[in-house]
Amino acid sequence: MDFKAIEARGLVLLGHGKMGGALLSGWLRQGLNPQAVQVITPHPSEALKATGVRIGGPVPADAAVAVVAVKPQKMADALPQLAPLGGGRTLFVSVAAGIRLAAYEAVLGAGTPVVRAMPNTPAAIGQGITPIIGNASASEADLTLAEGLLSAVGQVVRLDAESQMDAVTAVSGSGPAYVFHLIETLAAAGVAEGLSPELALTLARATVAGAGALSMQSPDDPAQLRINVTSPGGTTAAALAVLMEAETGFPGLLNRAVHAAAERGRELGK
Repeated sequence: MDFKAIEARGLVLLGHGKMGGALLSGWLRQGLNPQAVQVITPHPSEALKATGVRIGGPVPADAAVAVVAVKPQKMADALPQLAPLGGGRTLFVSVAAGIRLAAYEAVLGAGTPVVRAMPNTPAAIGQGITPIIGNASASEADLTLAEGLLSAVGQVVRLDAESQMDAVTAVSGSGPAYVFHLIETLAAAGVAEGLSPELALTLARATVAGAGALSMQSPDDPAQLRINVTSPGGTTAAALAVLMEAETGFPGLLNRAVHAAAERGRELGK
């Protein structure tokens, strides 16, 4: 990514938790001058101080971008600090879960370009996926700039409407927890069949990681990859007869789980 425009005017990062830290690390790895970054956080870590970014102090009057990475429950207190940047010159990019575009416009002004994003936790190792949606004031150039910044932690996809955000949050935002639970329960099932806990966990982790990598790299869709592993009448077929049962297997279970997450997102956004 070309950081020249950002370095000329500056970037403000509000919040330096896990996601803010992952983003900052990605930008610095890609060559962003640390002196172009101002981080606003109440308790800067020693690791943050060592990066060479500016910490605290007055907010730049004409920053190119302000990235909002505070927890949703802290937003009401934290966001007003950036209100002087509202109005149109500064692009706001938010990675806070559940906060609607209208909430930013209420504080920053309706003419403020805002891009709402929902990274997931694999962003910590640069393997995240981040859906984004902009408000009416966000131009194509604004969306492209947001994509460039967020690509520092993985893949970026655009949504057609903000109403999709609850569904994608339920799939990709919460999804890593579903996969971690799969690893957890697959390992436990191995122990129940006589494996040691250490071996079962090693097998479960490597199997899920390898299958995920194969699904990303193979030209085949997941259904075909499943078929490729399944010999008629074999061991995999016996397991899939249980897992693919419409109501008690994965289809019904995941439909209910994703729906519950999406509904909770809609409730929190009201």
